[in-house]
Amino acid sequence: MKKTTRGEIVLYQRGDTPAIEVHLTDDTVWLSLNQLVSLFGRDKSTISRHIANVFAEGELLRTAVVAEFATTATDGKTYQVEHFNLDVIISVGYRVKSQQGTQFRIWLPSAYAST
Repeated sequence: MKKTTRGEIVLYQRGDTPAIEVHLTDDTVWLSLNQLVSLFGRDKSTISRHIANVFAEGELLRTAVVAEFATTATDGKTYQVEHFNLDVIISVGYRVKSQQGTQFRIWLPSAYAST
């Protein structure tokens, strides 16, 4: 995979699902909680619970896998939104046993190839 130090955004879309803007920065990908909900097709409380368990069980260190990115909302204001890196995405994907997560992992190398 090509190292990306500056932020780049690529679109991920499979079938008739809404496109997800995937942030590629510092040689990993980043998704917000809402993007994870969309990716895995589960409700927000389920994804939040799995993320909390990843940290509570010591599987990952929060400080190493969470970053804040500025996001402009529909009201025109800019907010700092937590994003989770690929390690969290994979951990949550295994926990929800999501076919969508598997497809995302298959697609990911092509995202790096296109940047």
